[in-house]
Amino acid sequence: MDCNCHKKSYANCIDIVPIFSNLTCEEKMEVASITTAQTFEKGDMIYRAGDKSDKLYVLHTGRVKISRFSINGKEQVIRVVEPGEFMGELSLFSSLPMTDNAEALETSTMCVIEGARLKELMKKYPAISFKVMEELSQRLERAESLIEKINLSSVEQRLAEALLTMSAGKNEVVLNVTKGVFASQIGMTQETLSRKLASFQEERLIQLKGHRKIIILDRDGLEKIISGLHDFA
Repeated sequence: MDCNCHKKSYANCIDIVPIFSNLTCEEKMEVASITTAQTFEKGDMIYRAGDKSDKLYVLHTGRVKISRFSINGKEQVIRVVEPGEFMGELSLFSSLPMTDNAEALETSTMCVIEGARLKELMKKYPAISFKVMEELSQRLERAESLIEKINLSSVEQRLAEALLTMSAGKNEVVLNVTKGVFASQIGMTQETLSRKLASFQEERLIQLKGHRKIIILDRDGLEKIISGLHDFA
């Protein structure tokens, strides 16, 4: 850890997690003392829906897909966890089994924190509890926003908005997940995504480069789709 007191190789994980950002070095070491490191390879399941768990998983390196499956087997990606983010937190506050599946998208290192002892620290350091609530509130807002977009926006509008958001003002988008995961994140099937990307390319709005790269050719055209001013043939 950057406070000259790191006693464990995975203690840096605690440093990069926002929910622990307000703790002192000594307090972070207290969290590190109840933390173990675990590595998962691409495709490994960290946990499955129905599992019982009393741990908080903090991602140190890699990426993890959080998803759910419908009765007919259709997958809905909830989010992709990036380094510094946490998962499995609902098991800390409920006796119910896990409702999501967590799968490593690449080799990923986890800092696994014992739930019972973490709850003791949350009582001792209320700042942790407030940070957890803040993060969960933001996730709820993002989930409600996606539900609203699915109900009120066309697939073209959702795709156009996603491309412009991911481009961050540039003319190139590089997908850091598979098209299947990307499609699920914006509420459509992979088949629909492929058709709409092809349609956007035919309209000279974008250019597809390989499997992961998308060049934005007409930013104004994508903006018109979002506002409902663009008509498709």
